[in-house]
Amino acid sequence: MRVLVCDDEQLARERLVRLIDSLDDVEVVEQASNGREAVLAAQRVQPDVVLMDIRMPDMDGLEAAAHMARAEEPPAVIFCTAYDEHALDAFRVHAMDYLLKPVNREELSAALARADGLARHQRIPDNLEGAASGRRRRHISARTHRGMELVPVADVRYFLADQKYITVRYGDGEVLIDETLKDLEEEFGDQFVRVHRNALAALSYIEGMEQSGHGHHQLRLRGLDEPLVVSRRHVAGLRKLMQRL
Repeated sequence: MRVLVCDDEQLARERLVRLIDSLDDVEVVEQASNGREAVLAAQRVQPDVVLMDIRMPDMDGLEAAAHMARAEEPPAVIFCTAYDEHALDAFRVHAMDYLLKPVNREELSAALARADGLARHQRIPDNLEGAASGRRRRHISARTHRGMELVPVADVRYFLADQKYITVRYGDGEVLIDETLKDLEEEFGDQFVRVHRNALAALSYIEGMEQSGHGHHQLRLRGLDEPLVVSRRHVAGLRKLMQRL
């Protein structure tokens, strides 16, 4: 069994590695110090199991587990944490097990044995990343030809709906995700504003609004050359909002 160990504390990682080394037919194939590193490492090394802490910087274990569960062949996730209040959230993101630190050899062995029989190819609902107990993501995950890409929400300029997909425009380019604009608005309503029935714009990147030669209103966003169309029904509300920015 191939295991990825993720914890922001080096001593905690080393302890788990020692425990795993004492078990038969189990090997550590990679280590990570936060959830973002773990998601990218899992894509690269394809572990069978991820042993992961919950409270970590940059991306916590719950968000990381939700991103991993969207992979074509998701690993089994076993949380190893010092806090017991996250258990319900953990199983909402399809965690296989939940162990409290300090984890002992018998508990770990039993959890890995259960994970060994886990059926793979399980896909979570598209909006689960932000669904666990109202948690809000710090990253948007997208499957592209390069594999899983993680886009920081703070870097997103706008979400644009086009039929069944959403274009996520960010600083270095764009990706497509299979979500709904309604779910994104509910999750990130204090960071993005509706400017069209098919578009949400990031408040922190708004520079101004202007009329085009054809009388349509357009929104200028910092860092982008192309403007975003504003529908007539949203112009007045957007003007008032911009006065407060």
